[in-house]
Amino acid sequence: MLDLKYLREHGEEIKLALRKKKFSCDIDEFLAVDSLRREKISRAELARAELKKASDRLAKSLGSGESVADLRASLKEQSIRAKELADEAQALEGEWQRLYLSIPNVPHESVPVGKTDEDNVAVLSWGDANAVSPHAMPHYDIPGFADGLDFARGVKVTGAGFPFYIGDMARLVRALIQFFLSEAEANGYVEFLPPLLVNGTSATATGQLPDKEGMMYEMPADGFYAVPTAEIPVTNFFRDEILNEADLPIRRCAHTPCFRREAGSWGKDVRGLNRLHQFDKVELVKWVHPSQSLAELELLRGDAEGLLQKLEIPYRVLAICTGDMGFPHSKQYDLEVWSGGQKRWLEVSSCSSFTDFQARRANIRFRPVDGSNLQFVHTLNGSGLAIPRVLAAILENNLQGDGSVRVPAVLLRFFGKERAKFSATA
Repeated sequence: MLDLKYLREHGEEIKLALRKKKFSCDIDEFLAVDSLRREKISRAELARAELKKASDRLAKSLGSGESVADLRASLKEQSIRAKELADEAQALEGEWQRLYLSIPNVPHESVPVGKTDEDNVAVLSWGDANAVSPHAMPHYDIPGFADGLDFARGVKVTGAGFPFYIGDMARLVRALIQFFLSEAEANGYVEFLPPLLVNGTSATATGQLPDKEGMMYEMPADGFYAVPTAEIPVTNFFRDEILNEADLPIRRCAHTPCFRREAGSWGKDVRGLNRLHQFDKVELVKWVHPSQSLAELELLRGDAEGLLQKLEIPYRVLAICTGDMGFPHSKQYDLEVWSGGQKRWLEVSSCSSFTDFQARRANIRFRPVDGSNLQFVHTLNGSGLAIPRVLAAILENNLQGDGSVRVPAVLLRFFGKERAKFSATA
């Protein structure tokens, strides 16, 4: 959430900034409810103070021989009025909280202004898209693909978007996960193995609620959500805690399955590995000093890019425009790999700075070394990386004439052989 004092003092400035994002919120309505709430709270507190004074006067009068009937009657009236004012203030709390949580983060001034993904700006490209295998084809058309990734039986067991990975396909997924985690460790990230279910408070802290209710799988009986990303449990690890400035930046990584409903997704662009309801991902998360937020974002992006370079996958980096950026995001880069068979770019990572937006919701602060007042940390995260589309690019870009797939050199120590095969004839 935004700093409340700044929001009250710079409402017009924030309204102008938020018009550049795709989310609708009513700053004027919030400020009106906020003003009324503050007035009600002030009146309730004043009434409680007067009630305490009246109670003290009554206590002093008891036993003095003075008639206290009038004091008792006045005290009763003041007590009723104080409760009424407190109830009025409390009645506004839910609406105030709802409106406050509906306000997205403000985009950083360096973010390109735009309305849709067509306005995103390519800031870097790496590798030669023309140098991929001459045998490249869409991964879902590779002979024997269904022997390595069984969607039909996944539908039988669960539903669409929950495939079985079999044989070398499963081994490739495992090899990628091990590679991503080992590289994260080398870059200073400590590995977590977090819960796969989170509560509503955790989802609210990172900005999934209220915003992405339709994306998450929910267990209403328990009040849990299946994680759409490890960002949620990992970021909430320090919720309601105070960190030491000397410990910043703190880096953590986690591999989890991710569960996303992806409501409304259909068509050729979501075939095969392009979009699934369950997939594996390694997430990189940072808690940093506010003064280092943008510099740490560039380092985070570099960590994700390094994985693609070592996998020898051509990719590009997009600076996401204001209209395509997420609800809690202040600045965001997307990494897209070249799909040599489909002849298009596929997103495999988003690297983002949330400034103190998530930290305020999660109440994560740090104690400055100079002894000054506590401050909110800045949080960042990025995919390092999401498995399915990276796997799709590897399958397509490294397809051999005999139907096997050349395994990138950096995966050999995890995969164990130079070629992956998915059918008896390959």
